[in-house]
Amino acid sequence: MWLSLALALLPSVSQAQAKKEVTIGIGTQNTTTNTVTGGIVLKELKLLEKHLPKTGKYANITWKLDWQNFTSGPPVTNGMVANKLQIGMMGDYPLLVNGATGQQNRGNETQLVAIIAYNAFGSGNGVVVHKDSPYYELADLKGKTVSVPFGSAAHGMMLQALQERGWPNDYWNLVSQSPEVGTTNLQEKKIDAHGDFVPFADLLPYRGFARKIFDGAQTKVPTFHGVVVRKDFADAYPEAVVAYIKALMEANDWVRKNPSMAMQKVEEWTKIEKEVGYMFLGPNGIHTLDPTIKPRWLETIKLAHGVLSKLGRVKEFDLNAWVNETYVRQAFKERGEDYDAQKQTLANYDIAGRDPICNRMVTHPKDAGEIWLDGAGLVPVSSPACLLAGVRQYQADGKKVSVAYLFDKTLGIKLFADKAFYSVNLSNPKAPAVVPFLLKKDAEAFAAKNGGKLATYDEALALAMPASDVAMSGK
Repeated sequence: MWLSLALALLPSVSQAQAKKEVTIGIGTQNTTTNTVTGGIVLKELKLLEKHLPKTGKYANITWKLDWQNFTSGPPVTNGMVANKLQIGMMGDYPLLVNGATGQQNRGNETQLVAIIAYNAFGSGNGVVVHKDSPYYELADLKGKTVSVPFGSAAHGMMLQALQERGWPNDYWNLVSQSPEVGTTNLQEKKIDAHGDFVPFADLLPYRGFARKIFDGAQTKVPTFHGVVVRKDFADAYPEAVVAYIKALMEANDWVRKNPSMAMQKVEEWTKIEKEVGYMFLGPNGIHTLDPTIKPRWLETIKLAHGVLSKLGRVKEFDLNAWVNETYVRQAFKERGEDYDAQKQTLANYDIAGRDPICNRMVTHPKDAGEIWLDGAGLVPVSSPACLLAGVRQYQADGKKVSVAYLFDKTLGIKLFADKAFYSVNLSNPKAPAVVPFLLKKDAEAFAAKNGGKLATYDEALALAMPASDVAMSGK
């Protein structure tokens, strides 16, 4: 009897011995807003667990997820080279260094397998000064102390800006400071300016002590964050890489379905204010969620390689060996979506709906805006004039406006309305033409060319017409 019992137990003992635990170390950047769908959202909603394979050759594998959060890309690369991280996410310049570093350390090669989010013209990176600073553009910073996280996408943007303008490397005194240190030093006026990546160049002005004087969109060079994996891990567990990308795509869907709610959850998880997160990932946001690897992004990597090569910061790099679209293509296929069609488009999702202030539909999203009422959600508006009229109306009604968004006329990027400069044309007092800009010089130039005058937000708000008059004027 005992022998029979022992024999009966043999299969289960054998199966137990065959069980294998595979740890996936994932390097995230939780406070970098345009990486949240590749990291903190997956972790908190347990989306990766949902998609990881559990049958067939994976039936006897137990997955263990090791989430590790960092404030920038370079430490993620260090973790990947040390084989403590199998998946990582970072911006364009750190991605290049990640790929080159892996190729220089045989057995530790990485591959670019997907993009998380992008801005096709470079917005997201930026340079800020203290709100009381006399400086309004990069040229004003000659000889000044400017900090930036070295090795970051923002650092790359600033190096590129120097080379484009023909300025020497010592044009400013550039020092390395993390977002946290740079933020504190700027607030305490210990530095003249701070360059940083998403979301800090917009977060610090939102928090009330900084002003942006340069936006990456002025470079016209794309910026993006992508996903890299260790090649040995991807070769051993290709279905796990596909699972990660499917989880990323589900996280993107979750954000787009209800962006204000999603950003409220992200604020709980990261402490980055929802209004700032929404500016990047809401409709017509600064960044577009799209995992496809577009040719434009690879050209950007080549440009970044040229910038860093001139400075001796990176060696030879085989781009073709580094990029691998196999996994993202398979993820699209399993979701029943067309990868090649998505690869061809730069479309984002748009502001839509009826403008209750001017009583018309929003038909031109980049000429429109949004008002976020405290406790009542977002209100779409069809024009800057309608937005200013709406803010005045809501304030008169005793309602609190948490934030309002408009779009820069020159750069096309989403702005906080109260941080913008305006060209205001009063030639028709009943219908003043109001045009918003991020940069003071752009507003001044537009006003001079179009018979207007420069105005701050408060000045533009004071000139705003009653909502009924704006609706009748058609502005």
